[in-house]
Amino acid sequence: MILIDTHCHLDAHEFDADRDEVVSQAKETGVGMIVIPAVEPNNFQKVIALSKQYSNCSFALGMHPMYIDNSSPGDVKRLHALIKQELNNKSKLVAVGEIGLDFFVTQQNRETQEYFFAEQLKLAKEFNLPVILHVRRAVDDVLKYLRAHQVSGGIAHAFNGSRQQADAFIALGFKLGFGGAMTYSRSLKIRELAKTLPLEAIVLETDAPDIPPEWLGRKGRNSPNELLKIAQIFAELRGMELSQIIEITGKNAVDILPNLGTLYTPLEALH
Repeated sequence: MILIDTHCHLDAHEFDADRDEVVSQAKETGVGMIVIPAVEPNNFQKVIALSKQYSNCSFALGMHPMYIDNSSPGDVKRLHALIKQELNNKSKLVAVGEIGLDFFVTQQNRETQEYFFAEQLKLAKEFNLPVILHVRRAVDDVLKYLRAHQVSGGIAHAFNGSRQQADAFIALGFKLGFGGAMTYSRSLKIRELAKTLPLEAIVLETDAPDIPPEWLGRKGRNSPNELLKIAQIFAELRGMELSQIIEITGKNAVDILPNLGTLYTPLEALH
């Protein structure tokens, strides 16, 4: 099994100057797959193009709650058509995402956020795709919508909720994404969750270029080649060998994003 970065915004402008080098370095550190979630209609084609350009990249399509004011109801129809097209083309689409709710920045557009979240959950259910969730200061509200729409699981990205909320996601068939925040020695709550949650419920991510690990400093640019060291921190927290962590979290990622299972070369890496 190989390392899988289940959340990396490789399309971000922070990578424009050295994207090829970033992807190459990630491969050299053992990152065998990078999932690139879209955030708004304007970057749908870019994440699709990057998945074609780089053999170790796949993508998700969705509208992020922090960018939702740039979208209109017509974009839901556009997203529906694009998902259908990409699935028919047997492309590297693995999920609907990044979608969700964010009540940290503002609640003034709460109704708009909830509308787009619900509509995108309906798309995920129609196409039987997992979802990649943005959940910030809105965990209970997100859980409410998941119970109402019952999609086929997914990933609660950059999870930072309570143990009770974590258990609620797991009960609904979700995995929880852990990354750079887990590496900070003062992140006591996140590190405790990383230590004690069922191992089969955790996947690894970077959220690059955001949420840099401790060794980069809070203003450093994160990148997917940091995932190996993040995995090592996770292994130390669990008291396990790095190879075990890579194998188990990789399997978890493929289990929750089944289309990833068709993208490996060689396929034996899955077993």
